[in-house]
Amino acid sequence: MPEKLAPSWLPEPEDHDYPAAESFLLLLYGPEAVKTVVAQLRRAPLTAFKAKDIFRASGLSLLGISNGHVEKDRKKIASGKELSPLLLVRDTAHGRVIIADGYHRLCAVYTFDEDASIPCKIV
Repeated sequence: MPEKLAPSWLPEPEDHDYPAAESFLLLLYGPEAVKTVVAQLRRAPLTAFKAKDIFRASGLSLLGISNGHVEKDRKKIASGKELSPLLLVRDTAHGRVIIADGYHRLCAVYTFDEDASIPCKIV
């Protein structure tokens, strides 16, 4: 069984996470809708969900440690560096959660502890 490490988290998402979320969301929604959602994410309070529940709600597959971004985040966790909280969007039309930013961080955390509580902003 892999070692359970408790990742450290920044108190708020990093500034560059919002443009990254916007870029991804523009693949799914129009520019005006994305502008509104990103503004809502910026104002949203921080909350937390278990890693396994975010995966279940998103319907996405777990990326393995062979993924370079996941491995980079695993190294950050192992060295005690703080990670940025996730940015999530509820897609009520499809009953899913969109991971607008933080998919690789989520995968890295999950490899250590699927029950880890992950801070995030969700709208």
